[in-house]
Amino acid sequence: MDARLPAHMEVSALIRRIESEGGFGMVLSKGERDAGTLMVVLVERGRDSRAYERMPQLDGTRKWTLSREQDPEKPWEFSEFLERRGKQDPDLWIVELDIADGVRFIEAE
Repeated sequence: MDARLPAHMEVSALIRRIESEGGFGMVLSKGERDAGTLMVVLVERGRDSRAYERMPQLDGTRKWTLSREQDPEKPWEFSEFLERRGKQDPDLWIVELDIADGVRFIEAE
């Protein structure tokens, strides 16, 4: 079992790290303070949104996985997806990180 930081601390650390590299981070939706789950929305200059969530693996670990990409022809669908996910899981934190090559900060594969 992985030791987990409380959700609010992980969110704060991610935002500070992004901002120290010249990017911008913002909490879109707050979840449960300590045991909440986290969705990271990566964008570059406010465009090309991609949502990542940690998904359980067979070996018991949780890997960052791409959940949804914004369709440039239908950008509103991405916002609707975030809204639905927030309603499905009230413990979910949604954090937007705006920086080039943002995936390096969450180590997604």
